[in-house]
Amino acid sequence: MWPATVLVSLVSLFAAGPASNAASTTAGWLRYGVDDGRSQVDKQIVVRPGGAVSTLTEAIALATPGTRILVKAGLYVEPTVVVDRAVEIVGEDWPVLDGEGEREIMRVVADSVTVRGLVFRNVGVSYVEDRAGVKVREAGHCAIVGNKFEDTFFAIYLAEAHDCVVQGNEIRGNAERESASGNGIHLWYSRDVTVHGNRIRYHRDGIYFEFVESSLVSENLSQENLRYGLHFMFSDGCRYENNEFRDNNAGVAVMYTKRVEMVGNLFADNWGSSSFGLLLKDITDSEIRYNVFLRNTVGIFVEGSNRVDVVGNELIRNGWAVKIMANSQDNTFSLNRFVANSFDVSTNSRQNYSSFNHNYWDNYKGYDLDRDGTGDVPFRPVRLFSLLVEQNEPTLILLRSLFVDLLDVAERALPVLTPQTLVDDAPLMAPPERARNVGIPQEPGAGVRD
Repeated sequence: MWPATVLVSLVSLFAAGPASNAASTTAGWLRYGVDDGRSQVDKQIVVRPGGAVSTLTEAIALATPGTRILVKAGLYVEPTVVVDRAVEIVGEDWPVLDGEGEREIMRVVADSVTVRGLVFRNVGVSYVEDRAGVKVREAGHCAIVGNKFEDTFFAIYLAEAHDCVVQGNEIRGNAERESASGNGIHLWYSRDVTVHGNRIRYHRDGIYFEFVESSLVSENLSQENLRYGLHFMFSDGCRYENNEFRDNNAGVAVMYTKRVEMVGNLFADNWGSSSFGLLLKDITDSEIRYNVFLRNTVGIFVEGSNRVDVVGNELIRNGWAVKIMANSQDNTFSLNRFVANSFDVSTNSRQNYSSFNHNYWDNYKGYDLDRDGTGDVPFRPVRLFSLLVEQNEPTLILLRSLFVDLLDVAERALPVLTPQTLVDDAPLMAPPERARNVGIPQEPGAGVRD
């Protein structure tokens, strides 16, 4: 037989009817310590301004693992919210959590936490700590899904996390200087993380990985960031597919990593003296397949990288389609399409240790007498003028001059100065089948179409 006080509490709770908020029900069950029955009645706490539970901190203190915390619309200003138990935090009609420019807004330190439908605003710049809208630390199986981040220094920060999902978030920073700005999505020492379908702009780096393993980055739009749209180092075994990186000041940089897969991405409109569609530095045993490099200062820059397969990509209207340094070895470029680039390939030496085979070059002037689809005359993609520019950049002003046209004709007739080993012995007479079917998206978010 239950004590009379418990029976009185039950009668009063159910008599309140649907209008009674879920937080009162939860508090009632906790007050009398009824454990098994609580899951059958209600595991939801409602947070609303001026309500019985008016802050997230209070709701988390009342919650038990598996509780759903529903946050009603309104402005919430409170100290950093520490989520230390497995709960689902869901916003209704975009409630705003404001850090007042002074502090981190939410810190997740428990496994199996979901955060969805909230607006995180005004984290504020710090020069001594990496403040974030949401920081997940030493936790796993968390989901940061469908939120908005506005002026949050670092927006989403995962440190020593695993098996987490970061999906469908709108992230908009206010970066003006690199030293006073953070990254949109920042992962450090994490593994098995999925970053999918986020839209990021105006941060230092849109997406940043360091010491991350076996993770997937897909269908994100990262644009107009102060430095890189994507930047990762020491992050082995990760895959990047169907993302768009547009109009970032320095493009995309990938460094000191092995077993990278980059498939179906768009690198577009990354212009500047130190800007690249894709910078590969000390990358090994990796694949760059079916991407589009459109209107970049340098489409692909390769330095100190070995055994990288660059296959089936579109390189269109770039300054330099490919810059490959002589310290890169055993890389393969095949079935790529080079169209309307100022320079198709450039290097810093007459020695070359990578191969170019079966690519389509719009500058190829050869013929195909046996009609096997490949040219009968090899194509040398390195122009003599590109070697001059590599040694003396101001000569670039002569690019469209008659002098350079004559230089190209002379080099084709007597190729004595350009690298003898950097040659495509079987250039394609027509674009490869996949390249013909790849569209060139003109608007952000349009994606790469097969």
